[in-house]
Amino acid sequence: MPAPKTQTLQRQEQIVQAALELINDSGVTGLSIAGIAQKVGIVPSALYRHFTSKDAVLDAVLDLIQQRLMANVAHVREQTPVPLQQLKQLFTRHAGLLNENQAIPHVVFSDAVYTGLPDRRARVAQIIFTYLQEIQAIIASGRQDGTIRKDVVPATAAVMFLGLIMPAAVLWNVSGGNFDMAAHEKSAWPAYERSIAAQNPKEAS
Repeated sequence: MPAPKTQTLQRQEQIVQAALELINDSGVTGLSIAGIAQKVGIVPSALYRHFTSKDAVLDAVLDLIQQRLMANVAHVREQTPVPLQQLKQLFTRHAGLLNENQAIPHVVFSDAVYTGLPDRRARVAQIIFTYLQEIQAIIASGRQDGTIRKDVVPATAAVMFLGLIMPAAVLWNVSGGNFDMAAHEKSAWPAYERSIAAQNPKEAS
């Protein structure tokens, strides 16, 4: 008797999360079906009922990353209509996502993810550019309502926003946790806010 759909989805999520954890521990080259199955607590043949190959698992990892990025954007838009506050909350959620999933920089930057698979490189680019477009839209809204300076270029400011955390996450990872992410997060947002906020304190709050 086939498993209920909800159980199937839960198992797939477990497999993808296990893959992220293994990538964090051993890099993309250390990812294997046997290793994922062991981490989940199933036999490899059971994993093949959900994913046909390691490449299929990696594609699912990319899907998960995109889902979480877009969920963060949707969440901050629901929480506040103020663009600067949306960006601040998105910064916090973005940092949390990378702290909880330290393998994401491995997936984004590792050549092993793309070897022989140009479509996957295009997929990663699509995920990043879609996320940047959402950030640009928030910044553009801030320019319109006067909370963000008119001379701020949304595309440039969006890339700067992405750079607030991703390089720091890489430093944290390669230093074995010796890079102080908490201190960086505490100082990075105020510096970014000062660089784009309108000069009127009332408008920029």
